[in-house]
Amino acid sequence: MHLFEKTVSSELIFDGKIITVKKDQAELENGEVVNRELVVHPGGVCVVPITDEGEILMVQQFRYPFQEVLTELPAGKLEFGEDHREAGLRELREETGMVCEKFEYLGVCYPSVAYLTEKIHMYLATGLTYQSQSLDEDEFLDVIKVKLEDAVQMVMDGKLPDAKTQCAVLKAARILGK
Repeated sequence: MHLFEKTVSSELIFDGKIITVKKDQAELENGEVVNRELVVHPGGVCVVPITDEGEILMVQQFRYPFQEVLTELPAGKLEFGEDHREAGLRELREETGMVCEKFEYLGVCYPSVAYLTEKIHMYLATGLTYQSQSLDEDEFLDVIKVKLEDAVQMVMDGKLPDAKTQCAVLKAARILGK
């Protein structure tokens, strides 16, 4: 079949709390068998919370792989089989303390298509009301407000390197006509 690779075998390399690493063998359309390294991830969700004043609530947190503090959208990992809409509402409340009147699906982002199975579902949240923040015990972050137009410029200037944040900010700006 054209543009299809058939999995011939799969070997578990690592089974962790967040990811699983596998080494597969796949048959190409020309019959050749090649190795494929695969990181299996349950997926995630991110939210663009927009205030009535046109500001995005963003989070700043230390990201260990890069050894730096990044500015991102509120987001979180899904449990296998978890409903991404419910997870998005939960992450919005846990990380920012907000609940919303309107929660609009923006689509899905594949952050790294060559080896990672993670899909990140994106939402736009408006009509925000503060309820209470409830961070996980091992979660440390600051919530900041950034004007939507400024966030778009930050994406364009390379100041928001996180893929899910870039995709969702640009989609939200387009939908909102900014």
